[in-house]
Amino acid sequence: MKNQKETIRKMVNYLNNEEADGGFWLPNIQRPFVWKEEQIERLFDSILREYPISTLLVWKTKSNLKRRQFMRDYKKKLKLTDFYVLQEDHKVKQLVLDGQQRLQSLYIGLKGSYEGKELYLNILSGDLTKPDDIRYQFKFLNQKNVEFPWIKFKNIVFNRGDSYDITEEVIEAADYELSKDETKKISKNISNILKVFTSDETLIYQELDSIDNPEAYTEDDVVEIFIRANSGGTVLGKSDLLFSLLSSSWEEADENMEELLEELNNTGYKFNRDFVLKTCLTLLNKGAAYSVPKFREESTRENISEKWDDIANAINDVRDFLYGKTYLRSDKALTSYLGLIPIIYFRYHFKDKWSSVKRLDEYILKTLLTGSFSGSPDNVIDRCVDTIRKTKEFNVEDIFEAIRRSGRNLQVSEDTILDLHYDSKNIHLIFNLWYKGFAYHPAFQNNKPQIDHIFPQSELQKVKEVNPQSGREVLSYKKKDRDQIANCMLLTQQENGAGGKSNQLPEIWFADKSEEYLDMHLIPRDKELWKVENYEQFIEERKKLIINRFNVLIY
Repeated sequence: MKNQKETIRKMVNYLNNEEADGGFWLPNIQRPFVWKEEQIERLFDSILREYPISTLLVWKTKSNLKRRQFMRDYKKKLKLTDFYVLQEDHKVKQLVLDGQQRLQSLYIGLKGSYEGKELYLNILSGDLTKPDDIRYQFKFLNQKNVEFPWIKFKNIVFNRGDSYDITEEVIEAADYELSKDETKKISKNISNILKVFTSDETLIYQELDSIDNPEAYTEDDVVEIFIRANSGGTVLGKSDLLFSLLSSSWEEADENMEELLEELNNTGYKFNRDFVLKTCLTLLNKGAAYSVPKFREESTRENISEKWDDIANAINDVRDFLYGKTYLRSDKALTSYLGLIPIIYFRYHFKDKWSSVKRLDEYILKTLLTGSFSGSPDNVIDRCVDTIRKTKEFNVEDIFEAIRRSGRNLQVSEDTILDLHYDSKNIHLIFNLWYKGFAYHPAFQNNKPQIDHIFPQSELQKVKEVNPQSGREVLSYKKKDRDQIANCMLLTQQENGAGGKSNQLPEIWFADKSEEYLDMHLIPRDKELWKVENYEQFIEERKKLIINRFNVLIY
């Protein structure tokens, strides 16, 4: 691994430039640019203050991986597919593995624009300030709204004049007579800008050289290095890199994947590329585990490409069943997506039997409640698929037996449900089934239903008892007592907002509620139980109502 240094001005000129030793590009595996205007402005402030920038990681290679250009003029609505380099080759190129956000920010600030606005510097800024405050004022502005002392920053960095000439140009641009201190400030800032951006080798990057040292940095090595390098930021898993192998030989891969994920997630789910790739391998009988060798096989890539429409249709059909038949209509309720893969396998290979499958909802609910596909589930998926392949049926009992043979427990007991609490992942699963009439996808995000404590925490925390050992007063109801599912209900945003339930005790909140309302929330009818002094009796009675509601799941 070589450590290289470069000035910012030169590095920016290398981006998207094939004539500069092949140029610097982004591999297809990199995620979209996510920095906001303020983050870019702060980056430039940090650089001008000569704060250190983290080392970049670059891969020098002739590999035929799909790559894309850095965006010169950023707009939120732009698609990554607009920046792909369509003509792939085996020429030398530099692919940025770590540092995309910083380099992209520099490129936008020094070469392009952000939503039509260019980067300007208040040339009179720069007074000493606290480390966490802004010292040099950078701002993305529309040119028509700009007045002195705001100067287009790229015009300084790429000006070929010396410090004196550039300073004179800036002073002449002022629309009023500058003081000596202001002139001195401008001269000092210009000198500093030229030093930091054009003279000092500010950017340091580590170069993985697969040209001179191909054995040291194979594609497998780079995959592992990339995953580790990105583990602190936006995590990019092995599936992202494997997809880049797929897309290198299938031009429409990215567009088709984006379209599928958009369709799958348009009602609130969060299917991802990882899930789709694992599903593809499983449907092609390659096993659920994904690895570089599988995607190196030309036959695997060709099969996914040729059968993509059938694969996408199978996934969409199962997603539609999930949304329409199980009431699990949100990402919060669907605590694991991987248990859907065996169902998709059956739908893909035995489409003519799909409409007659029984007990699919039971399979989904039990596997979710018991976490059958949590952790490392590849072996579980493979066993389920093997059972389906041999029997040519989706027999729930056979599938459950395959899951048990994998060492997973499928038993749903009363405790499985009653042990759920306010922060449990599966509480949303239960509430989706419990409150089938609630809209989990209102038009406005903030209007989503909210989990609320029936007996407010603030009231329960007032209840004290004396510790016989210390003689001191302690809380009668600890957090686990207050947060248990038997003290939780689902309210609309309006009910739980200003003027709603808030911290009202149940004896007040339920006083004017209808029988239908009490039944929906499984509230004991005995009004004496709604008083805080009878909290424990209320909990016991409500537990009975909850178990009765979900009795069909318990065995």
